[in-house]
Amino acid sequence: MIPEDRLLSPYTGWTRTHWEALADAQLTAVRPYATDRHALLHLPGPASRNGRHSDGLEGFARTFLLAGFRLAQSGDNDPYDHASWYAEGLTAGTDPHSPDHWPSIRGCGQAKVECASVAIALHETRPWIWDRLDDAVRQRIVAWMTDLLGSEVPDNNWVWFRAITSAFLRSVGAPWSAPDIDHAIARTESWYAGEGWYSDGGGTGGPLRHFDHYSGWAMHYYPLWYCRISGADADPALLPRYRARLRRYLDDAQHLVAADGAPLYQGRSLTYRYATLCPLWAGAVFDATPLPAGRTRRLASGVLRHFTDAGCFDERGLQPLGWHGEFTAIRQPYSGPGSPYWSSKGFAGLVLSAEHPVWSEKEEASPIEARDVRRTLTAPGWLVSGTAADGVVRVVNHGSDHAFGDGTAPEADDPVYSRLAYASHAAPDSTEASLNDPIDSHIALLDADERPSHRRPLTRLHLGVRTAVSRHRAHWPVGPVPAPYAHDPAPEFRTGPWITTASLLNGPLEVRLTRVDGPVQEPLRLRLGGYCLAAAEPPSMHLEPQPAAWARRPTGLSSTVVGLRGFDEAGVATARDANAFGSHSATPWLATTAEVQLGTVYAALVCLSGVVEGPGAAEAVRLEVCYDGDGTALASVTWPDGTQDNVRLEPPS
Repeated sequence: MIPEDRLLSPYTGWTRTHWEALADAQLTAVRPYATDRHALLHLPGPASRNGRHSDGLEGFARTFLLAGFRLAQSGDNDPYDHASWYAEGLTAGTDPHSPDHWPSIRGCGQAKVECASVAIALHETRPWIWDRLDDAVRQRIVAWMTDLLGSEVPDNNWVWFRAITSAFLRSVGAPWSAPDIDHAIARTESWYAGEGWYSDGGGTGGPLRHFDHYSGWAMHYYPLWYCRISGADADPALLPRYRARLRRYLDDAQHLVAADGAPLYQGRSLTYRYATLCPLWAGAVFDATPLPAGRTRRLASGVLRHFTDAGCFDERGLQPLGWHGEFTAIRQPYSGPGSPYWSSKGFAGLVLSAEHPVWSEKEEASPIEARDVRRTLTAPGWLVSGTAADGVVRVVNHGSDHAFGDGTAPEADDPVYSRLAYASHAAPDSTEASLNDPIDSHIALLDADERPSHRRPLTRLHLGVRTAVSRHRAHWPVGPVPAPYAHDPAPEFRTGPWITTASLLNGPLEVRLTRVDGPVQEPLRLRLGGYCLAAAEPPSMHLEPQPAAWARRPTGLSSTVVGLRGFDEAGVATARDANAFGSHSATPWLATTAEVQLGTVYAALVCLSGVVEGPGAAEAVRLEVCYDGDGTALASVTWPDGTQDNVRLEPPS
């Protein structure tokens, strides 16, 4: 056990020594699951849709990336012999006659992803691995990698797997593809949404809407590491461009981490956990950060400690599929037992020397530890509110839904993209039931069979300092909703009226307004859900006739909804083994018992807080609604602190 250093690291106690020790612990923990010559890692857990052979390569490549970062500054001091261990895996994996051989890149799509991790790790360990390999092995590695050149990849962050591989091949005098590099650079430009944010792909038209952690751990990371590998071979205009964008992104991203190190729970591939640290470290590596060095390490060590303290490593020292501990429902079909080790990106700071300020300067408080945080993120269409009193970060979402195509065709809601709100301490339920009956942080019309409408795609109408408005066409799937990325046929939909939703956000309080406008062909009720709260033990549940409903975790965090206008029914929906934050989850909700009235504004207070809960959260909130001559609703909210916000809910044209 390495003792904490509360002088250098007063907030977390962790130093570079802790990081190195944890990297070594992870790398040695996976070794018992390797094949004889280490080329494949068959870790325990459910297989991905790509199969066991592909999953074995994934386990090797992603832990090799961790080894690459670990050895970058300490390759001459390698007590666990990581370099030789992975060199043996490279030798066997590229030998077509070895029982440990890797799947071919042309025959296995996932191998394209893993090839980029192998390339980066080889670059970072050149003196200790690449330069010491037999020439025949180097030639086999090159031959395996060159299969990626010119191959087909999805139109998203995958374009960089080809570009990174080409950059490495060029650096060792092997064949490479200029068109692959040019394509990645050009597509990345088309996905840049401004203010430091990238969309992970852009569909086939319409606004960019694919925003999540991929903006940081892929769209910023790969272009900069491409420049690092390429050196003078890279276009000299690229590095300044990518540095400026990352600097702006980190000015926002620092506010998406809670005081206890919990990052925002939103987007796909969340089993990568602390890969969210990748852009923080890239900022330090490339001198592309607005953050003081001590704050960078405080945020990074805070996030890593959050996950280790929450049990992200099991009794074998492995990272199972999950968020805190094991939670297999988090997985997408492409997720295998080795997938969680993309978290290796979160160790990228080890490529910096121990003397670098991010390791040597004293930790500095994160913003939320000093004050409440309020932030408008224009690119994704988010309003951010972090509160110092409880350390919780909340995001209301009126711009990002991961819709495909041109963003006009109805789609089933994806729980990690289409909700109205996300947070650092709450997560949507992730089961088949939640796909077909979305309720948490959701607004829906219930048809005669009590089936809720879906929200995706949404259209952003307004984004201000504390106010945001979006609209969507209510639609109901005909048949069950398939899991996202399952490659199952998309369901058909029947459409209904338009739903306009507004959020007014002040600290932990959100006033959520909704109006419904025709056409309506059947009686419909309106339902609104608050944050889903989960814990190892069942949250306590409370109802009041106001109407109001709330759930409280044993730690004191509460999720509350209070009817302010039009709602007359309240309840709490519960689930088992459906949530990444605990086996018992509860979502407070409000609804109308009567048929929804077109053009009427319905209003609720939504609150996730460790300080306030229940009807008292709405006690000093004042709402006024009036209409102008064209039917536009004008809403005004006066908050307990005396400030006021106004918003317009216009009928669809």
